[in-house]
Amino acid sequence: MKRSRRSSPKTGSPAAILDTIYAFRPARVLLTAFEMDVFSAIAGGAGTSVEIAELIHANVRATDRLLNALCAMGFLRKRGTSFRNTPLTARSLVRGKPGYLAGIGHSLGLWDTWSTLTEAVRAGTSVARRRPTNDRGPDWLEYFIAAMHMRARQQAPVIAGLIDLRGVTRMLDVGGGSGAFAMSFARRKKQLTSTVFDLPNVVPLTQQYVAQEGLTDRVTTMAGDYTADTLGKGYDLVFLSAIIHSNGTAANRQLIRKAADALNPGGRVVILDHVMNKDRTEPLAGALFALNMLVGTAEGDTYTLDEVRGWMHEAGLARVGITPTPFGATLVVGSKKV
Repeated sequence: MKRSRRSSPKTGSPAAILDTIYAFRPARVLLTAFEMDVFSAIAGGAGTSVEIAELIHANVRATDRLLNALCAMGFLRKRGTSFRNTPLTARSLVRGKPGYLAGIGHSLGLWDTWSTLTEAVRAGTSVARRRPTNDRGPDWLEYFIAAMHMRARQQAPVIAGLIDLRGVTRMLDVGGGSGAFAMSFARRKKQLTSTVFDLPNVVPLTQQYVAQEGLTDRVTTMAGDYTADTLGKGYDLVFLSAIIHSNGTAANRQLIRKAADALNPGGRVVILDHVMNKDRTEPLAGALFALNMLVGTAEGDTYTLDEVRGWMHEAGLARVGITPTPFGATLVVGSKKV
């Protein structure tokens, strides 16, 4: 795979090191403001530190310093002693607005797990307290699915356009979450029906997203656990987006074999994920995501093309090809022999 030359801090520049080290601070300010729903509290109009502190149930002086920092970062505006939202935060960070970025809430959990990176590197696996997805409670699950939907709804129409859908009338989206990709495939080809396979607690959320888009007649759901259950039969395409990085090698071998078994002859398994170069140093997003999987999962990782291709060949898939995407991830496609 051809990769762009990696960037690196300027040689001999301590400032570059310090800039990287302190980059966490504005992120934490914005996450705290999101967690305390500051922007929603201001949505009714300008307010003083005293008024806003009362609304968010916080200390007045501390709230004032938080609001001042948000002004300095460009996320609030201040006139006299009153603060108000910018057009961007009014649009994107006020709860209930159509453009509300609810998925940011997922980053609150990532902050906690990334704080254990040192211990995880020593241990070789996640040391954070983890519960199965179905047991993490509705708030965590809704934030997570919202975060995945926020990413997927922008990428899905482009990804659907990169995949040849000739001969595809039934597709399965494994771990499809909100159904954003399944819906984009259905929109692109009117003769195509999609099934989203996901955990029992996720499926009701999927159904809500699909109903909002008016596609319940062409996008259905199936509850199950891909580590324990079969995926069904008779599909022309099985789609795995952002799935293999959650698993270890053995689980991915098993999953891709199940995906291949679910295909009609000539059908295809399509994987969308970070795909690393041979020495695992590029792309940068994939190298960082490998650490995200280290702190957050038991065995998750990002994988090289040779590894993914090998799993596909073991599952009886041939003509394995790749297609780069504008989003940094790569499409890897393998076809079932006729």
